Amino acid sequence: MKFILSSLKLLKAIQALSGVINSSNTLPILDDFLFDINDDELKITASDLETTMTVSIKPDMVEGKGQVTIPARLLIDVMKNFPDIPVSFNIDEATLAIEITTGEGRYKMVGHKSDEFPQVPVIAEPSVWDIPADVLACGFEKTIFATGNDEIRPIMTGVFMAMSDTCLTFVATDAHKLVRYRRMDVKSDAAASFIVPKKPINQLKNILAGRADEPVHVEFNNTNASFTFGEYKLICRLIEGRYPNYEAVIPTTNPNKLIVDRQLLNAAIKRVAIFSSKATHQIRFKINGQELVLTAEDLDYSNEAKERLTCNYSGEDMEIGFSSKFFQEMLANLSQTEIQLEMSAPNRAGIITPVDNQNADEDILMLLMPVMLN
Repeated sequence: MKFILSSLKLLKAIQALSGVINSSNTLPILDDFLFDINDDELKITASDLETTMTVSIKPDMVEGKGQVTIPARLLIDVMKNFPDIPVSFNIDEATLAIEITTGEGRYKMVGHKSDEFPQVPVIAEPSVWDIPADVLACGFEKTIFATGNDEIRPIMTGVFMAMSDTCLTFVATDAHKLVRYRRMDVKSDAAASFIVPKKPINQLKNILAGRADEPVHVEFNNTNASFTFGEYKLICRLIEGRYPNYEAVIPTTNPNKLIVDRQLLNAAIKRVAIFSSKATHQIRFKINGQELVLTAEDLDYSNEAKERLTCNYSGEDMEIGFSSKFFQEMLANLSQTEIQLEMSAPNRAGIITPVDNQNADEDILMLLMPVMLN
């Protein structure tokens, strides 16, 4: 078997797939890429048994057909050090010896048999969605930071996706914070939902970035989902179980409303948070009239900070504590100039929403549980 293609084209493909490969695998074959050469097409696959990703490339020249697995790390390291030049792969079908030749260079490595490589899962009787790439990337980007890491509650470690006849919804929560992102411009007559794990989400959002409104073809059943776009296809095992009733935890009556410049607030929280307790990251919001006072203290080291901000506030004067770490994450995942913080009581969740959202088809709500004030 033989094929010739651009080193840069190959490097881009294998780097996109490399995120699927774990740093330590129980099966040695999972440290390899599967190369499937057929007619005028080369398919390269990476898998960790839970997530499988394939990229299809058209080489400049192909001779013969067959399969071989090639050590992933070694191949990436070699390709990273080539300029953009044609590289030729010559594979001995009997010994699986691989010879890579460039203008003046010759490099040899040994491949492995492909029969131990996991089969690509087939999704039986799938439901189908078509979602613009930028919508999917944005939905994942806005929610993934709010997912949990507790393996005792695996349902909370992924992003919940639901389609209805009114919108497409993305939800993530770790019980301390929650993000709900809706798109009214994507809908389906048949309501359906599933929970996507974090690893395939990270793979997808990295590759989807900058693909504008190119459609992503989504197929799914109760156990697996596939995402196909351009030359890429990703198949992953879904998180099984019933997602919590997140709507029930979003307080609907919040008479105290604070509007403030997002960047000014974020910068102030960053400065004040340096003086907060390293255990709780607690920061105190004291709202009085049109003034917001942020304070933090670390009693162990006698550190203390206070900063004033002007704001637009309607409601009763109040004091409420939040985790500065979580609050900063939420502000960083919004792009609007001003945000609104809605509250009902110091022991009830605060709701953060953008004030001047330019996109009428987009709706984002962030919920943050308070921390008990010392």
